[in-house]
Amino acid sequence: MSGLSSRRRYLVLAICCLSLFIVGLDATIVNVALPSIGRELHSRVSGLQWTVDAYALVLASLLMLSGSAADRLGRRRTFQAGLALFTLGSLLCSIAPGLGWLVAFRMLQAVGGSMLNPVAMSIITNTFTDPAERARAIGVWGGVFGLSMALGPVAGGALVDGVGWRGVFWVNVPVGIAALVLTALFVPESRAPRPRRPDPFGQLLVIILLGSLTYAVIEGPDYGWGSPRILSFLAVAAAALAVFAGYERRRREPLVDLRFFRSLPFSGATLTAVSAMGALGGFLFLTTLYLQEVRGYRPLVAGLFLLPMAAAMAVCAPLAGRMVARHGIRAPLLMAGAGIMAGGVLLTALTPASPAAYLVVSYLVFGVGMGLVNAPITNSAVSGMPRAQAGVAAGIASTSRQVGTSLGVAIMGSVLSANLHGPLWQGFAAATRPGWWIIAGCGLAVIALVLLATSRRGRISAARTASLIATAEEAEGGAGVPAAAR
Repeated sequence: MSGLSSRRRYLVLAICCLSLFIVGLDATIVNVALPSIGRELHSRVSGLQWTVDAYALVLASLLMLSGSAADRLGRRRTFQAGLALFTLGSLLCSIAPGLGWLVAFRMLQAVGGSMLNPVAMSIITNTFTDPAERARAIGVWGGVFGLSMALGPVAGGALVDGVGWRGVFWVNVPVGIAALVLTALFVPESRAPRPRRPDPFGQLLVIILLGSLTYAVIEGPDYGWGSPRILSFLAVAAAALAVFAGYERRRREPLVDLRFFRSLPFSGATLTAVSAMGALGGFLFLTTLYLQEVRGYRPLVAGLFLLPMAAAMAVCAPLAGRMVARHGIRAPLLMAGAGIMAGGVLLTALTPASPAAYLVVSYLVFGVGMGLVNAPITNSAVSGMPRAQAGVAAGIASTSRQVGTSLGVAIMGSVLSANLHGPLWQGFAAATRPGWWIIAGCGLAVIALVLLATSRRGRISAARTASLIATAEEAEGGAGVPAAAR
């Protein structure tokens, strides 16, 4: 790919950014439509949780698999398959006759989505070989994601107001088709010189673990936390985790290299991603219901209320990148944790009659925190890792973000269901108060994790882990290391 002209390279970047745009838009646009989906499809809170979590769960489960499949089968081919499935899933979501069908089609959409962002980033990395040019391309990539997040609430509100909730899925179809055609015409094929071996059993264990845990958290309030059904799903999740840990340690090329977690900065980045994205997923879920069901705002007005948060995220994301480049991850992550925590604390005082200005300030503070968190997470995950393992480490961090989103929606919805009695609009603000405290706790967790990761102990653990992995790969010719050597 390095032989492409400058114009062709930036055309490839634009095509890849189209996929990022529709996936980023989907992250916020669907949340605005949840109240309308609930009314038309007669869904309880748990049904709305599954509408979001079915997508996030499948995405989290398949991100690593999609990346390795692209390296083996061809990045353009995998990217095209992802675009086709995401577009088809969006079309089917728009005509779903009931909630069960909508959840199933969201899962199909997520299968396609798992093949888009990680594969597109791999295409960009292989297209822009000059470090300075690659940095600019990744900057454009980040800006497009921020733009899509900012446009999502307003676009979603306008579509729901104008044509109904099905419109939030229609918007993906023409963009997806255009990206599919342009990919076939202008994006060259590429493969990794030595792709990783597939790990189907490890992949299955991840799906069982995440699916069982999320089901237990979402359905716990309805069936009872001590019911045989919920306890069984929790037991299955625990068993899957135990088997996964033992199995992955013995594989030569595991789906998730558990040696990474010996590095405190890497483990901290993973848990920070779960905490921060859990806070964001829970925030969006609760806020869109509050604005429309309690305040009675039309979807477009509700979307406009979320615009300050999304705009703050879009502005702060590139600032965080610059801060990381100049000062490291400590300062931006401390500020991020403080912003998330402050936003959560402010929202604990929410009432049905809270002033609009108070809402805007609370959302803005939360948005600043969320905008500062993503760049340091990725940097911390790959920092100190051998270059050959940086992509795998970044992939685990991306998966952690989706896991966090899924758990955030599951936990916040369960907190709401457990404390809400009667119609959704009665007692909603009081019922969500524990959820806002949990979000504040997520911000506090980010602060604690960065202090640990950037401590002297954290730096020593990162250096030891990198040395261990590099030495093992050199001894095995890059093919991994058997369990006995770990």
